[in-house]
Amino acid sequence: MPRSIVFVLAIIVAWPVHALQTCRAASGSQLRPLVELYTSEGCDSCPPADRWLAAQFPAVDTGSHAIALAFHVDYWDRLGWADRFATASYTQRQYAAMRANRATFVYTPQVLLQGHDLQDWQNGGAAAAEAAARAPARATIALDATGSSDTIAVSVDVQIADASSRADAQVLVAYADSRLSSDVKAGENQGKRLLHDHVVRALRATGGPDPQGHIHATFDLAKPREAGTAPTLVAFVQRTSNGDVLQALALPLDRCGAS
Repeated sequence: MPRSIVFVLAIIVAWPVHALQTCRAASGSQLRPLVELYTSEGCDSCPPADRWLAAQFPAVDTGSHAIALAFHVDYWDRLGWADRFATASYTQRQYAAMRANRATFVYTPQVLLQGHDLQDWQNGGAAAAEAAARAPARATIALDATGSSDTIAVSVDVQIADASSRADAQVLVAYADSRLSSDVKAGENQGKRLLHDHVVRALRATGGPDPQGHIHATFDLAKPREAGTAPTLVAFVQRTSNGDVLQALALPLDRCGAS
């Protein structure tokens, strides 16, 4: 067989292996706290919170005590600037957190730690996250991701040990990315260039556990057209009644070719 044909065949055989690499991660026995920022490009008090989140939690896999996510809400869009990272579903998530915390309103910027309002985040947010990380995990998570050109195939397995937490628990998987920017042309931040880290680009929730506390789910997440520098899957187990986060896990996709 001519050498050129052998070379072409080798490429054809090798290509699927390169294009479909699988990443895996599993949670440990200690709690990995979840920090959520609710923010908007239309809110002039939000950029300091965006910078705080980036400074305190520079990357989810650098040994930080917490995993950070930034949810952009859409209720500021009516003031003249449509935040392209915002969705109505993230606004609905913030309202669900409001109800779980028995609050009466939502606001931006708002920081949640383990599903609960953290009002003094500027001064004590990082310390509070570090303290939360000393607790044992209340669930275990195993996460697999297989990347192709435009989607991420996700497989997640969760085990919830505490029977009292099983009835209203679910696992959520977020696709987040960092170092995204916008040149704002209108609204309260008109004329500013805003930088964002840990931006949630997609979020998928599963159903509840079986009687033994196990959740298994598989699904595809579409990759966003605009890529940042740190594509990451974040899986977390949360109770719907009170917002408690039982465990969180981050899986950086660029480390294993699944990005």
